[in-house]
Amino acid sequence: MSTRDLVLSALFAAIIVALGLLPPITLGFIPVPITAQSLGVMMAGVVLGARRGTIAVLIVLVLVAIGLPVLSGGRGGLAAFAAPTTGFLIGWVFAALTTGYISQTVVREGQSAFAQTAGFFLAAVMGGVVVLYAFGIVYLTFAAGIDFSKAFLGSMAFIPGDIIKAFVAALVGRAVMAGYPLLPARG
Repeated sequence: MSTRDLVLSALFAAIIVALGLLPPITLGFIPVPITAQSLGVMMAGVVLGARRGTIAVLIVLVLVAIGLPVLSGGRGGLAAFAAPTTGFLIGWVFAALTTGYISQTVVREGQSAFAQTAGFFLAAVMGGVVVLYAFGIVYLTFAAGIDFSKAFLGSMAFIPGDIIKAFVAALVGRAVMAGYPLLPARG
């Protein structure tokens, strides 16, 4: 891994942390708040690709584990990995990996702007919504001791916001691809 790869991964880790400064919104009927950090995870995968995007997320999780308050709401420390939302934190790794893999497989330089944006959107939805929710809902079922259908239906309230986040991530991915051609190939 080159120095440039590490710098880009650290930059996106910082973006994910910065998005955690926005206060979480709790809905009350499910113990999972609405946060902006999943947008950072989607953007890391779309812009950096599978390997570097996953490293960016792992950097954030290491910062959480050593106790820095980098999660939304100023949370940090090992207690964050014992909460009902831990499945979503674990899912971040696989969400970035999936988003990055799909984006670097589907999106190519010679495609139209629409095709690139659509490819980035597909990647962000598959990784940042489908994969992330798979981890989050399954863990929430066990950690909170609630029925799977209740966890699933409660989580559906977050889908519209996450679809908007996926669209924003797709626009960012397209803008970076068009405006920063010196960025090395996503990988």
